[in-house]
Amino acid sequence: MDDELWDLIDAAGAPVGRTHRRGDPRFPAGLFHVVASVCVVRGDGLVLLTRRAAGKDWGLTWEFPAGSALTGESSEQAAVRELQEETGVRVSTSDLRLVGRLTERTALFDVYVTHVAGDPVLALDPEEVCDSAWVPFAEAMRRGAAGEMAGPWTPRLEQLGERLAVLVEAGDSRRNRR
Repeated sequence: MDDELWDLIDAAGAPVGRTHRRGDPRFPAGLFHVVASVCVVRGDGLVLLTRRAAGKDWGLTWEFPAGSALTGESSEQAAVRELQEETGVRVSTSDLRLVGRLTERTALFDVYVTHVAGDPVLALDPEEVCDSAWVPFAEAMRRGAAGEMAGPWTPRLEQLGERLAVLVEAGDSRRNRR
């Protein structure tokens, strides 16, 4: 989507009143845009991984659904929209728990976790995703360490994996108390 516009922010996440068009190679030095990702945990504790479509950067590798915030969107709104567009899974912003924010070359990358009831029916967008898998969280970590996840996910999981694991398991303890 080359007509996609992103709000530019500083390193603290404050808007700077400028936008950037996706695909424009002249990304302003010292500024960022928001990218948001969601680790979906279903009723049995498995997490959703999606496999990137062949034509995308890092094609045919696994990831948690993610994408850039569009102009005017919050990180949470972007996470909800991207999850629904790529997988058909609908959640609300109030269902998200922030795992953490990482500073990457041109992005402030937010990782969220959400717990959904049962086994949601997936509707994968073939332009974005070519496959999906519900796996134990340990398998997602293994894929990251083995280089089976999109390259940027290796450092993301190294930095946020322990906290993400705690939040994934938090859903298990809530289910066990019922």
